Amino acid sequence: MSDIGASQFYSAFWDYYIAIITIVSVVGCAVFLWLQSRRTVKAQINARGEIQTTGHVWDGDLQEYHNPMPRWWIWLFYITVLFSIVYLILYPGLGTQWQGVLKWTQVGQYQGEVKAADAKFGPIFAAYAAQPIEQVAGDARAKQMGERIFLNNCAQCHGSDARGSRGFPNLADGDWLYGGAPATIVATLTEGRNGVMPPMGAAIGGRADVEDVANYVLSLSDSAHDSVKAVRGKAKFDTVCAACHGADAKGNPALGAPNLTDKVWLYGGSAATISETINGGRNNVMPSFKNILTGPEIHLVAAYVWSLSNSGKSSGATPAATPAK
Repeated sequence: MSDIGASQFYSAFWDYYIAIITIVSVVGCAVFLWLQSRRTVKAQINARGEIQTTGHVWDGDLQEYHNPMPRWWIWLFYITVLFSIVYLILYPGLGTQWQGVLKWTQVGQYQGEVKAADAKFGPIFAAYAAQPIEQVAGDARAKQMGERIFLNNCAQCHGSDARGSRGFPNLADGDWLYGGAPATIVATLTEGRNGVMPPMGAAIGGRADVEDVANYVLSLSDSAHDSVKAVRGKAKFDTVCAACHGADAKGNPALGAPNLTDKVWLYGGSAATISETINGGRNNVMPSFKNILTGPEIHLVAAYVWSLSNSGKSSGATPAATPAK
């Protein structure tokens, strides 16, 4: 039996297994209820004229008698069984072999809700998508929409305030690894990024050499450092690190190489952390959102993100058209 045949066999087996268990359970409950409702329980009186109980006693004086269930309670059980039968006829509750009279599926319901949402909100998104990002960023309503999309899809990594955390960039400080132009932000959201800092410890030399370079890197932003080590580390930096970070250490947006002179650190700015980065490298992945968000949604998120570090630079926006009710 081929893998496809075996998969289809096991799929059909579990479908029938579920269907049989479900039907037997419903019918079994109905039969058991019918048998119990036919029984007549008479009060049993002992020789002293007392009503005989089951012998179960709780809290000292709470006793269980041989009384039948109330008829209204029995009918509630019958209604439950009837509801189960009707439900299984109308809806797909017996596996994929039976789709139900109504042909309802959760996928179909989702697609219907998406279609209704597109009809209602599509014109609004389309109106904003036709505007430049700088103009959208100046529209309070558009920014609010972009923020909501951001909170649902981006805040898990960058934080609800977009200020990031260790290993996740701050989107509100104006410091960009790949550039902060609107088109670049859209490209990042659409295609994602994979920033790789290869392990460079072996290329630089031994432990002492790595410490020298780390102190030189700290000196570039006038951070606390060992000046003697920094002087020794400059030569190594110029030979090994300048290829990506530039001779002036201000980075290279084309590679995503960070600026080392601005005191903005993705993983921390201590000598130990910088040495750890040099020795082990870093690999940061920003996933692509082109299969998660639509083009207009990416446009709104990009406008919101751009506005965080460009306050006051957005141009006046024309309110988006609102669809007729």
